[in-house]
Amino acid sequence: MTQRHESEVLIAGGGMVGLSLATALAEAGLSVLVVDRMDPAAMREEAFDGRGSAIARGSRQALAVLGLWDGMAAAASPILDIRISDGAPGAPLRGGASSLFLHFSHRDVEAGGAVSDAAQALGHIVENTAIRRACLDRAKTLAGIELRAPAELVSVSRTTGGVNARLNDGTELRARLLIAADGRGSAQRAAAGIAVTEIGYPQTGIVATVGHERPHNGVAHEHFLPSGPFALLPMTDAADSGGKTVHRSSLVWTERSALAPTMLALEPEAFAGELQRRFGDSLGALSLWSARRWSYPLALLHAERYVDQRLALVGDAAHGIHPIAGQGLNLGLRDVAALAECIVDARRLGLDIGSAGALQRYQRWRRFDTMALIVATDSLNRLFSNDLPPVRLLRDLGLAAVNRLPPLKRFFMRHAMGLVGDLPRLVKGEAL
Repeated sequence: MTQRHESEVLIAGGGMVGLSLATALAEAGLSVLVVDRMDPAAMREEAFDGRGSAIARGSRQALAVLGLWDGMAAAASPILDIRISDGAPGAPLRGGASSLFLHFSHRDVEAGGAVSDAAQALGHIVENTAIRRACLDRAKTLAGIELRAPAELVSVSRTTGGVNARLNDGTELRARLLIAADGRGSAQRAAAGIAVTEIGYPQTGIVATVGHERPHNGVAHEHFLPSGPFALLPMTDAADSGGKTVHRSSLVWTERSALAPTMLALEPEAFAGELQRRFGDSLGALSLWSARRWSYPLALLHAERYVDQRLALVGDAAHGIHPIAGQGLNLGLRDVAALAECIVDARRLGLDIGSAGALQRYQRWRRFDTMALIVATDSLNRLFSNDLPPVRLLRDLGLAAVNRLPPLKRFFMRHAMGLVGDLPRLVKGEAL
């Protein structure tokens, strides 16, 4: 006999965004089915994804409300300061005394100074593997979530009455709403005929975990080079094979696509030498924590709309931005918070959670925030990824000006922390 499954919400994609949304909806009492092609056991492996994500304070508040933060807190390293500098390979990093150096401190978030502890951090760096594990573990504890993985949606029909779908094992599915959380190449977005604007950058993101002699003290470094931003982001310490404690940071190195394969092919010692040449010796000698390195092509992607009949796009299915500001996952988590609020509010009012009204509210809410961040990250990348002397002078003067204007610095910090704008309840640390 054909198996049948009914739920209120069907989510295509069981990654960090998809499972976070499933958690939010299940916490509010909805029934959710999540379908993903990948085996959850593979998603738990460290080799699955070498990236770490910056979790802004607003995102951390949302994750805490959903019971997800506790599962990743041990792997989270607080960002207490951000140091931004402009330079060139081989040139030393500019220190805090330079007028062309921009320094953000957690102490300066509030006028008069904030409390100096990790709870007031600008954000946290968490390895994606730790985030996925926390999401998978939390999903197991919620009766409202069923995860089918590895599994694939082979047919989907969205009508005015609901969503009908079928899995590759023949199971027939019925739901009120389909949510596409299936990444940049979203099959559900394509099936809905939603066009995207996509602009490829001539850059590749190189990701690795770096060990260093001196502690980072919670400082995130972003060094702008002609090829793109070169960032070392604070991670938790770890013990090596001999039991020695190693200070670690997450490397996000934006390199010209033509040169990236050469860098990736270097032996670990030679690769570490290139890191040292670009970063300097402020953290002492740099080394690769693991010989494994990952690379990702960089591109801007934006869907022309986020909704269709009984369909909503979230996360990378709706938008993809340059990693220059570390806001990619935060943008997706704000999608989660806003869409969950729209769905839950509609349900509490006795309305159809898949109605055009509920979905249009979500789209209006998220459109401006997303567009603003797309424009900001694209402009910053184009401004800093060149070495033209007049442009360099203007951007260095801009860094110096912002550094000397505390109110402007506080605004930029609060924006990066996800605390500016029309915030969903979860981002404010409130329950749905």
